[in-house]
Amino acid sequence: MYDITTVVDIGYSDAIEKVKQELAKEGFGVLTEIDMKATLKKKLDVEIEDYIILGACNPPLANEALKIEKEIGLLLPCNIIVYRNNGKTIISAIKPSEMFSIVAHKEELANIAVQVEEKLRNVISRL
Repeated sequence: MYDITTVVDIGYSDAIEKVKQELAKEGFGVLTEIDMKATLKKKLDVEIEDYIILGACNPPLANEALKIEKEIGLLLPCNIIVYRNNGKTIISAIKPSEMFSIVAHKEELANIAVQVEEKLRNVISRL
């Protein structure tokens, strides 16, 4: 599994705000917001349930990773998705340990991935 997931008993918009608040408590900022529902409607005239991708970054840890390997930016930011499915609100975060496994030859990067993953687990556990 490459995700950390939970189902919450709050609405979609409230879940997005709660995720942002919890990310901030762990030192993350949201750099990007991609509204997949609006994008797919506009580009393909396809209807889907609410679905957003939040690109989150922890600047101190991102800086440490970039000092080790510049190309690590290809794996940043960490994505968190919030979506509706059959009346439920689901929140998932990427597992950085899985994402960074392609650069496992660099132990320092693996250590940063573990730190980021712990913070994302904290976010998900508080939702």
